Amino acid sequence: MLRALIAGQYDERMGTLAVTGDHDADQLLIDDPFALLLAMMLDQQIPMEWAFKSPLRLKERIPGDFSAERLAVLAPEKAEAAFKEKPALHRFPGSMARRAQELARHIVDHYDGDAARVWTEAATGQDLLNRLKALPGYGEEKAKIFLAVLAKRFDVTPEGWEAAVGPFSDPAPRTVADIDSPEALAQVRAWKKAQKAKGKTKQD
Repeated sequence: MLRALIAGQYDERMGTLAVTGDHDADQLLIDDPFALLLAMMLDQQIPMEWAFKSPLRLKERIPGDFSAERLAVLAPEKAEAAFKEKPALHRFPGSMARRAQELARHIVDHYDGDAARVWTEAATGQDLLNRLKALPGYGEEKAKIFLAVLAKRFDVTPEGWEAAVGPFSDPAPRTVADIDSPEALAQVRAWKKAQKAKGKTKQD
């Protein structure tokens, strides 16, 4: 279970993320910090449900332990095969398999394989944002959205997180950070569609 850092202490809480429509897939994201990081990395150029369900599918395809350590040392051809097996884990399974292994190696090299340390050891919201931006596959916007996911869905709220993520901290249904039910998913889709019609982005 993900751990929130509150007043310098760890507080274990159940997350409220519900985006895939599959209980087991959502539960893995709640229970496994690396699965959550991986899902967010994959969330580009494919539907959110597809991206966030992919960690469960990958877990089913990799024999043995599903972890950053396991993925980091998996033979590249085996990782690529797992990503390409139908249904593929991404529209670009080969490149995403390589990026997923890069992410896994970063977690192993910098956090001893414990993905939760990315946020449990962050001193401030800006520190956490910087840690996220350093992850392979994470740019500025993705890092801000993931920080918002942690704050809104898992109660990880280091000091200054709102300033660090900007508009993603408000109550508008902008991103996956605002999804805790099928109804919320529909609201996010409708909001994005309306923004696109106005020529605006999810940060406007």
